[in-house]
Amino acid sequence: MKEADVAAGLEISLFGSCVLRRVGASAQEITGAKHRAFFALLVTAPLNRRSRSFLQETLWGFADYESGHQNLRRALSDLRKILGDDFDSILTVTNKEIEIDMTRVKVIGHPTDGPFLDDLNVREPSFIAWRDSVRADPGAAKVLCFMSSRQGPARIKPRVCALPLSVPPGDAELAIAGDWIAEETSRMMSRSSLLSVISHLSGRAMTQRFIDIANVRDTLDVDYLLTGSLRRQGDLLVADLDFIDIESGTLLWNRHLACPIIHFSQEASGWMVNVVQSVGRSIAETAIEAGRETALPDLPDHKLLIAGATSMHHPRLREFLRARQYLDEAASRAPSNPHVFAWLGKWYVLSVFKNYSVDRQGDTQKALDCTARALDLDPHSSFGLTIDGFVNGNILKNMDVAERRYSAAQDINPSESLAWLLRGSLMAFQDEGQSAIRATTTARNLSPIDPFGYYFDSLGSSAHLAGGDYEKALELADRSLEANDRHISTLRTRIAALHALDRGAEARQTAQELMRRFPYFRLDDYRKTHPSADSKTGQLVIAALASAGLS
Repeated sequence: MKEADVAAGLEISLFGSCVLRRVGASAQEITGAKHRAFFALLVTAPLNRRSRSFLQETLWGFADYESGHQNLRRALSDLRKILGDDFDSILTVTNKEIEIDMTRVKVIGHPTDGPFLDDLNVREPSFIAWRDSVRADPGAAKVLCFMSSRQGPARIKPRVCALPLSVPPGDAELAIAGDWIAEETSRMMSRSSLLSVISHLSGRAMTQRFIDIANVRDTLDVDYLLTGSLRRQGDLLVADLDFIDIESGTLLWNRHLACPIIHFSQEASGWMVNVVQSVGRSIAETAIEAGRETALPDLPDHKLLIAGATSMHHPRLREFLRARQYLDEAASRAPSNPHVFAWLGKWYVLSVFKNYSVDRQGDTQKALDCTARALDLDPHSSFGLTIDGFVNGNILKNMDVAERRYSAAQDINPSESLAWLLRGSLMAFQDEGQSAIRATTTARNLSPIDPFGYYFDSLGSSAHLAGGDYEKALELADRSLEANDRHISTLRTRIAALHALDRGAEARQTAQELMRRFPYFRLDDYRKTHPSADSKTGQLVIAALASAGLS
């Protein structure tokens, strides 16, 4: 957090004595118990917003709604007098909810200072129940105490190196094969917007000397190392591969791969896809595990972005909300990194598209602000252009703008897999089924590293639905749901594919599953908000959902 922001805002302590004060030229302590409780509720809220009814009931009880309404209005009026012109920059107040801008708030103190809100004497049963629930599971509140203000890391992406595979002395042909495997693996990994890959030439240079972990770390400054050996064993070619966390020296996994020598050229590509997928999953899982066990300020820079990108595709809302904490922290440490702001923009798009958002308009604008920031930092960011297209196409229904963004992204980087994927989705929205299939298939081929392959399968399913290949649409939907069974778009596509295949009973069963997981879903909302609702494919989906019993 910048000093200028803190100077115009607030400080609050959550553990031990709850202190709330303005800071800067107008320094002033705010002592009212309900005022302090009000800010504690907002600071700890998911997305930093609470409904007015929740605040009324928690702070003033259930007995008299009108009385609670008046009490909340009076408290807001008091705070406006205390905060003056800063009130509207710290709080966003609507007739339904109140949101706090956490860039204007600094959480001070430490969890060891005492119990959560120890001295806050608010006696309403609802407030006490909420306070006690946080005390029972204080992890999220503790994280707020550790939000870092460090800026300017050397790098925000994990750095990976694939070394040429070692071979027995004197086998020149095998040495060429081992070098080629490392080169192709590096090339495949470099397509990911989540990784920084050391050049193959640098890895090759390292193999000219004795290899040890400390030497690799000091020379290449990498976080992860892929290394191994290649040998002949009778008629077989055998590779043993190790993937190592350089900082700890931990062996994350090893692979033993073998194939007949005469089939090497055909099977080597499959080898490398398997290895690269394992690399992506391992880095993502390691980052998520570290994020759960480590306070944000202590989490290494290179784990933040991939933890955020992976968590936002997790089926559980809690992990999705946690993703924004990772990305906010990454943005505070790397304020000049366009990729961070593009990913943060994607988080806001998914929040709207998944119906998690309680402020569609506000979160859509935040997504646009993030992509604008990313493109201000790097106008040639293919990923930034892609996410800007995502906002325009999937939320604003500006199909022409989205098409231009995806086209520009692909002109800059023809291997930008997400641009291919989202452009394919856009084509599906516009009933260009065969083009959509080609684009989403290309995206999948370009993205073996991504730890959220279910998303590629989901949009690929939609493309095949638009192309009339309902069997393939169902196959991809099922594969996607195996990895993430809480993705509403995939469930809708599955229902439509089953309907088109005259498998009505299964479609109705899937519709029941959709409503069990997403009880707020309404067909009318889909008609109004989904970018494909007016297309031929969208009409198929609407008819299928209605036939399956959804309303």
